[in-house]
Amino acid sequence: MNATSYRRIAVLDIGKTNAKVVVLDSETGAEIAMLKRPNISIKTGLYPHYDVEALWSFALDALKNLAREPGFDAISITTHGASAALLARDGTLAMPVVDYEHEYPQEIRDAYTRLRPSFDETFSPHLAMGLNIGAQLHYQKSAFPEEFAGVATILTYAQYWTARLTGVAANELTSLGCHTDLWNPRAGRYSSLVDRLAIGDLMAPIRSAFDALGPVLPDIAAELGLAAPVPVYCGIHDSNASLLPHLVHRAAPFAVVSTGTWVINFGVGGDLDHLDPKRDALANVDAYGRAVPSSRFMGGREFEILSAEIGPVDEKAAQAAIGRVIGKGLMLLPNIAPGSGPFPGKTSRWIGAEEASRDERSAAACLYLALMTDACLGLIGAQGPVIVEGPFALNETYLKLLAALTGREVMALPGSTGTSQGAALLTGIRPVSGAETHVPPTDIPGLTAYRTRWYAAME
Repeated sequence: MNATSYRRIAVLDIGKTNAKVVVLDSETGAEIAMLKRPNISIKTGLYPHYDVEALWSFALDALKNLAREPGFDAISITTHGASAALLARDGTLAMPVVDYEHEYPQEIRDAYTRLRPSFDETFSPHLAMGLNIGAQLHYQKSAFPEEFAGVATILTYAQYWTARLTGVAANELTSLGCHTDLWNPRAGRYSSLVDRLAIGDLMAPIRSAFDALGPVLPDIAAELGLAAPVPVYCGIHDSNASLLPHLVHRAAPFAVVSTGTWVINFGVGGDLDHLDPKRDALANVDAYGRAVPSSRFMGGREFEILSAEIGPVDEKAAQAAIGRVIGKGLMLLPNIAPGSGPFPGKTSRWIGAEEASRDERSAAACLYLALMTDACLGLIGAQGPVIVEGPFALNETYLKLLAALTGREVMALPGSTGTSQGAALLTGIRPVSGAETHVPPTDIPGLTAYRTRWYAAME
């Protein structure tokens, strides 16, 4: 089947918090079916790791159900970054896939610090836990040499799932280029770390995210009840999947704020010369292999924590409380989720919250998230309109505050299909413009002074 004739695309979308299989209509871009489950980490064994077999069972069951109704003609894959799969010679996992929130022993961390390349080479900051894949591989090799000796192939995470479906092993640039320490984005090749870890011979061949690596393997196709061969595309890192639709039809410069567990900010059209690795600024690599200035913080995780603490709130009431919050100087300071973001080493605390109402706390939380996003956009020199996609695109209070803080128009793309739509584009279908909510910048009395006080309070 010609790529442009695909009617429906199934996307396996594995995020850090949830995994889902989505079917998208190629003509409208609409999500017409979706099945979902939590992504669970197993705490026993060599180290905390993802329940890959549970995810595989879920993916097969979901694809089997969706093959019957509504059906699909191709499969694409997107996953979170900071993960790699280590395969044995028979194609099974030689070692579990590390949960990137696992912290390694201090002596191993210190050894890796001495080993890793400079930021000028990789544009990858030194991150906590296993957020650099290079740190994961060093940990696995150092702490478990016998198990690592059985590794025959190393794959980036999205491509692991493609390999299970097709039998074809590959690596891909968006996953190699998202703070792994393994990639040199300016030179377009592996970094010196690959040789230092002596893993060059283990790295699977690099393929384009847009390549169809093969049809679904015959035994799996039979299990799924597929009536015709279904191609599986190489796959893409989830934040870069969210970025792809905008690269296709928008002219630079612009910024994309991709929200989920992480808030990833892309400054399309920017340069790499002024990035500060100590503040979680870095380069990502887009689906076309180009370096994109980026910054991030764990905003979705922080919003979950805050929502659980504050309790249910009417958003209109929270939005109406912004003026009171600014007037009272009610503030939330970073970081709720430690270990990343533009203000490293800061410990979260409330200011002036003793008598605050639930609505006021909710408004202050939205203001905190908007201030963090604004800081991240400033770190990458983002220019032009700001496109917000994912769950935060539904938060009117956040959108209004972000537009006011940046002084630029914010365009919100509601819905949960940003990553899925981007992954579907790998199959060659045309991008479909979704409904956008335009939020112009407005003057919010006292906001500029509030921002100044917020920064001062961190000192």
